[in-house]
Amino acid sequence: MPDAALRETRRALVLLWLVPALWAVNYIVARKAPGVIGPYMLALGRWGLAALILVVITRGELWQQRAAIARAWRQYLVLGTLGMLICGAWVYEGARSTGAMNIALIYSASPVLISLGAMWWLGEGFGSRQKAGVLLALAGVVHVVVKGQWTALADVQFVPGDVWILAAMVSWAGYALLQKRWPSSLGATARLAAICIGGTVVLLPPALWETTRPGADTLSAYAVWLMVVAALIPGVGAYWIYGWAQKILGASRVAVALYLGPLYAAAAAWGLLGEPPGWHHAVGALLILPGVFLVTRPAKQALPVRS
Repeated sequence: MPDAALRETRRALVLLWLVPALWAVNYIVARKAPGVIGPYMLALGRWGLAALILVVITRGELWQQRAAIARAWRQYLVLGTLGMLICGAWVYEGARSTGAMNIALIYSASPVLISLGAMWWLGEGFGSRQKAGVLLALAGVVHVVVKGQWTALADVQFVPGDVWILAAMVSWAGYALLQKRWPSSLGATARLAAICIGGTVVLLPPALWETTRPGADTLSAYAVWLMVVAALIPGVGAYWIYGWAQKILGASRVAVALYLGPLYAAAAAWGLLGEPPGWHHAVGALLILPGVFLVTRPAKQALPVRS
C-alpha cells in the first residue's frame, strides 16, 4: 500500500473511533434539554442548522438535481418525518423521563429491525445466524425496558420515555429501509441535505405549536448552544466522518465501530450526567451487542445504522 494511502487509512481508523462518541453527545444534549428547550424546537434547531450547512456544501449538486428533487419531494418529507421528527424530537421527548444509557441500548438494536425489514420487504437473505442475533438483541431490549425484572413484570414501573425511544428506534429502521427502497440520483451528502430540508419543514409546525403552550421554555442562549452542539457534533460531524471513512475502509468495517455506541453513552452518562449504569444495563448490553453483530456481520452493510 502506498504511504499516502496507508496514512489515509490510519487516519480513517482513528477518526472512526470518534463516530460513536459524537452520536453519544446527542444523548447528553437530550438529557440537558428539559426545562431549557422543548423537544420539537431543539430538533428544529438541530436539523435546520444542519440543513443550512449541508446546503451550502452541496449547493451545486442540489441545483443541478433540482428537477429530480422536485419530483421526489414527498419522499423527502416522509424521510424527514421518520429521521428528523420522530428520531429527533421524540428522542428528546423520551429523554425527559429515561436515562441516556437506556436510549443508547434500546437504539442499538435498530440494525436488527433493519435486517428483518430487509428480509421481509426487500427480499434479502436471512440465515440462522441472523435469527439467533434477532432473539438475542430483542431479549436485551426487553431486559433494559423491564429493568431486569422478568419474573415480576406486573410490578415493573414502565417509564414513558422508553416507549418514546422504542418508537424512535422503529422509525429509524423505516428511515433506513426507505432510503434503500427509494434510490436517488443524489450523492450521499446532497441527499442528506434534501432530507434535512424535509425534516425542517415537518418540524416547523409542531415547534411553533410548542412555543404557544402554557409554560413553554423561552429561547435562551443556552438553548441555542444546545441546538448548535446537536447540529454540529452528532449531526453534520458524525455523518461526515461516517461517510468519509466508509469510502476508505468499506461499509462493514465502519458499521462494526458503531457497536461501541452504548459503551460511549454509558461513560458519558456516568461522567457527565451522574447516571451510573445498573446490572440490567450490563446484561442488556451483553445480549444486544452480540445480537446486532450476528445479524449484521454476514450481510453487506448498505443501510445506515444510526441517527
